[in-house]
Amino acid sequence: MRAARCLEYGPPSSVVVVEVPDPVPRDGQVIVDVAAAAVNFPDVLLVADQYQVHVPVPFTVGSEFAGTVRAVGAGVDGVAVGDRVKGSTMFGAFAEQVVVSASSLQRVDPAVDLATAAASGVAHSTAYHALRSVARVQPEEWVVVLGAAGGVGLAAVELGAELGARVVAAASSADKLALCLERGAESAIDYRTEDLKARIKEITADGAHVVIDPVGGPSAEQALRALRWGGRFVTVGFASGEIPRIPLNLVLLKGVVVTGFTMEGFARHQAEDRARDQAELAALARAGRAVPYISATYPLEQVDRALSDLAERRAMGKVLVDPTR
Repeated sequence: MRAARCLEYGPPSSVVVVEVPDPVPRDGQVIVDVAAAAVNFPDVLLVADQYQVHVPVPFTVGSEFAGTVRAVGAGVDGVAVGDRVKGSTMFGAFAEQVVVSASSLQRVDPAVDLATAAASGVAHSTAYHALRSVARVQPEEWVVVLGAAGGVGLAAVELGAELGARVVAAASSADKLALCLERGAESAIDYRTEDLKARIKEITADGAHVVIDPVGGPSAEQALRALRWGGRFVTVGFASGEIPRIPLNLVLLKGVVVTGFTMEGFARHQAEDRARDQAELAALARAGRAVPYISATYPLEQVDRALSDLAERRAMGKVLVDPTR
């Protein structure tokens, strides 16, 4: 089968498509024919060996996918050949087939196409958990989303609006901000040309209740300074490549809560919240109220371009790889 492989660490251009042996399922594992795989920023970091988890080379890139079950290993219950499924893995998804633990798969609703299923997993789950369970967003609260046109950012814009929040989208171009306004944001800020802190305070009057930050960098402190007393700041990643150093005196003086979210930690420590959130998110998806925006789909041979879209922050919403093309 064809697979996009990282043979040596480096930029997205270092990923190459090669022929590798078809995978064989071990006990408890499932082989999935990949119909679509979503590109996420950690994929870029793994290829550069800059992620918090080190993956030895060579490895197949890609962490999120949807497709059809080709084969199951011994001891697998509840998953059968021919089932439409989606799942995530640390690596291995940018290939014609992927092998994963059966427990990591979810069935795809018959009304949902596989491309949408691939695009709506990690980003929408991250955004919904951050809003619903970590920030505990309430109707009519002001929610500022940084990097609002990216995968997690745009999902947070859409889902924040679904929760009844008044969403302020911050992004880096007019096109990105226009998309955010189309997808549910009430107001928009271009943080390349506008004073982020001043504009947040101007829009919200007393300051934001919540900030969702998938990007880090210098915008993080500006947004923190624009929180009102008792506000909540949730960090979910550092797509800018810069981890901010927050002055703790701001936390002290403003009485704010600064907290973080990772999918692994949330699943381990807040399993009941996760189950509730996933059920609510699935209901929104079935109702057509949580549909990801897919800006581009690349064939497997252009995985480097797909990764570059994210690395250079050109992407809006989700970018997919289609191994069947």
